[in-house]
Amino acid sequence: MPLQTGRVVASHGRHVWIETPEGRRLICHARGKKSQTVVGDVVWWQASEDEGTIEQVQPRRNLLYRQDEVRTKSFAANLDQVLVVLAAEPEFSESQLARALIAAQAEKIAPVIALNKSDLAGPFARAWERLGPYRDMGYTVVPLALKPRDPGSATTEVQGLIDIMQGKTTLVLGPSGAGKSTLINRMCPDAQALTNEISTALQSGRHTTTSTRWYWVDAAKTTSVIDSPGFQEFGLHHIEPKHLAGLMPDLQAHADHCKFYNCTHLHEPGCGVLAALSAPGLSGAISRQRHKIYSDLFAELSQSRY
Repeated sequence: MPLQTGRVVASHGRHVWIETPEGRRLICHARGKKSQTVVGDVVWWQASEDEGTIEQVQPRRNLLYRQDEVRTKSFAANLDQVLVVLAAEPEFSESQLARALIAAQAEKIAPVIALNKSDLAGPFARAWERLGPYRDMGYTVVPLALKPRDPGSATTEVQGLIDIMQGKTTLVLGPSGAGKSTLINRMCPDAQALTNEISTALQSGRHTTTSTRWYWVDAAKTTSVIDSPGFQEFGLHHIEPKHLAGLMPDLQAHADHCKFYNCTHLHEPGCGVLAALSAPGLSGAISRQRHKIYSDLFAELSQSRY
């Protein structure tokens, strides 16, 4: 039978749920012992009765993933944007935020940051201030006030995010409890029904919230969001230490001013990054917190290679 094209919209083990260009959805099985597909992949598949077999994954534009010493975890492929959702309370990890942004930068995927719980004046003001360096770097940072049991809350803010996502495929990332699922349900009213349908088809049951899902935001199917499991760790062991500064915009802006071509930006004389670090308050200055994140990551990634 001829091969057909489809997009992976959910996966569980060796089983994936694909959507055809006509909008039909069906289960496909990976050929071989291990599935190499991720949500967002465009694949060639072959029909077999009421299901199908994945024959080939078409070339990807990008693949966002994290990697620690033990394993690699892929999020999704063929992305236009990554939306990192944070909450003002409890206090978010700036290190985890930086890691997600670095991983996106490595794959040339545009990042957007959303800070939830803008209704908590004090905590939100402190969290918004912490994100100042990211706004200075040019990242889009938007406020949110999502309440799970209030479908009408923050309609204007959510619509603003939908406008930013218009015509794009956006992966929604963030730690557990930040409000990702609530945001997805605001954007895609049919999300829960689709999740139940996919989970039933894939027999994933309790694994629903730990699987990645693709949802269409609009009826014309021009804008899509991908919901991903919450994470507490974000390994970057796939990134070379020497490339790290180039993936952090505030450091990268000064890295070309270093005296030595192989400068680590940690202790060398004539280092442009360290000079920017010692000039707080000036335009383009690097915050000490950001340099500490860089320093800790550089040590972590260097150690993992021995």
